[in-house]
Amino acid sequence: MPSTISDLRKEYTLNGLNVDDVSADPLTQFRLWFDAALSSGVPEPNAMHVSTITADGRPDGRIVLLKDITAGGFVFYTNYESRKGRDLTERPVAALTFFYPELERQIRIEGHVEKVSAAESDAYFASRPRGSQIGALVSNQSSVITDRNTLEQRQQELEAQFDGQSIPRPPHWGGFRVIPDQVEFWQGRPSRLHDRIRYRKDGQDWLIERLSP
Repeated sequence: MPSTISDLRKEYTLNGLNVDDVSADPLTQFRLWFDAALSSGVPEPNAMHVSTITADGRPDGRIVLLKDITAGGFVFYTNYESRKGRDLTERPVAALTFFYPELERQIRIEGHVEKVSAAESDAYFASRPRGSQIGALVSNQSSVITDRNTLEQRQQELEAQFDGQSIPRPPHWGGFRVIPDQVEFWQGRPSRLHDRIRYRKDGQDWLIERLSP
């Protein structure tokens, strides 16, 4: 058993990745890797690290769940008034990272961000479990609160208020779409000589390049 962090080491030996073997479209390639993670039993394969930029230029990251892949990009939902919501509204760029250690794979995505339509947000909100709908109304995400009782009391109030009724989507809650201009697929290889295939947007086309590890 490793005695220190520096002793932790793993050789990556499962697969290789060549330019000739990938799809011409990065979203298609993403779906292939996502489906492989899903069929391999990777826990929460839609969990991704979302990085934003704060007002003072600092990077800020957290784990969020991907909820849709459209022709335009990668969609997730949040409180627009949260820290990440404000970051993305004021500085609409983001980086996403997926890591599948069971497959020795990583996917990195960079791009511009837009809000999804109100109709898209309404449709997704209506599909959520009722408890999650109430939670979106309860939480002023990222704000300071006195204690957990504050949340639980508000939850009980709203459950009583909407008893037997449908719950409307709050206007401060909705989706963001990350529209990629760069996508990298990373496959672990022995001796840290990993395979890195990058898609880079060039006008309307995608350039596919191999990067040094």
